[in-house]
Amino acid sequence: MNDPTSATSNTRSRILPILGVVFIVIGVAWWALAHFVLNLREKTDDAYVNGSMVVVSSQVPGTVIEVAVENTMLVEAGQVLVRLDPVDAQTQLSTAAAMLGETVRDVRQQIATANQADATVKTRELELKRAELDLAHRTPLLADKAIAGEELRHAEETVNIAHAALEQARGQAAAAHALVDGADVTDNPHVLAAKARYRDAWVTTKRNAVLAPVRGYVAQRSVQLGQRIAPAQPLMTIIPLDEIWVDANFKEGQLRNLRIGQPVEFDSDLYGSSTVFHGHILGLWPGTGAAFSLLPAQNASGNWIKVVQRVPVKVSLDPKELALHPLRVGLSLAATVDTHQRDGAILAAAPAMAQHPSTDVYAIDLSTADAAADAIIAKNSGR
Repeated sequence: MNDPTSATSNTRSRILPILGVVFIVIGVAWWALAHFVLNLREKTDDAYVNGSMVVVSSQVPGTVIEVAVENTMLVEAGQVLVRLDPVDAQTQLSTAAAMLGETVRDVRQQIATANQADATVKTRELELKRAELDLAHRTPLLADKAIAGEELRHAEETVNIAHAALEQARGQAAAAHALVDGADVTDNPHVLAAKARYRDAWVTTKRNAVLAPVRGYVAQRSVQLGQRIAPAQPLMTIIPLDEIWVDANFKEGQLRNLRIGQPVEFDSDLYGSSTVFHGHILGLWPGTGAAFSLLPAQNASGNWIKVVQRVPVKVSLDPKELALHPLRVGLSLAATVDTHQRDGAILAAAPAMAQHPSTDVYAIDLSTADAAADAIIAKNSGR
């Protein structure tokens, strides 16, 4: 018979080395995973979707007569969001047109006054010349006692008065010409200023429609029909969800291995772990989140407690993935950074050359306004 004790012992002697090898393999695999994978990753669940929140306001004051959008609606750049009552703007335009015409006529009057002053100067010159000739004619007569000395003194006074009148006329002519010299009616500074006011009033009539500066979704709409609004007053917010990014907040100790350009993966509660977003680090903030808070912490006290700070890291998102799985501003994400490549910059080394946000929806062609103003000037110029 076989000895059961001996069989059990032989089985153990064979299993124990196998188990030992298995544990050793598991230990080596765990060490390799930790050393070559886990140690080359930085994770945080303190990450949030961020984006541009474009606050829409009116450029001119007015009363709201139409609100064309609601919250959550998608709007295109240049789309009309709000319309204002045009009566006030049209009244201002009519007033500006009348002021422009009046200014042109005032300048014409100033030119006529300057010409009249020139004629007065010529008259005073002739009067002075006549007085001087009369004095020259009477002076020899006094030696022959043909006239009295008093008559000669009167002639001398007449010369002095004529000379003073001439100087006065010249001063008045210089003052009159100071308003009109160097420019005709069209280029007169007063006319140009009135023309600028007319153009401003004309532009105001075109700005009665509040336009969307960018393509995006409407949020925080507060404007209502009949409301009297002022320039720069917030009316609503437009959020372009195709131009969002992630602000991932990493602890101080995690920053040593982070570099600009490193790849990042995100998981969101919205879509679950089956959907992974990809991006790369765009830059690290120049300060901690606490440094930019409304009330920064003051640690110069006796009961100070050390708190680990976090630094926001800006990370891009793949536009194609966003198109398939849209995200909203404020959603939380879990971020994992692959830190294998550590030769990138910690901070931006040169000014950014990327394209800056811009819009041309507010551009206005002023040629029509200039043509209308020039027609008013020509009409009141007598041409």
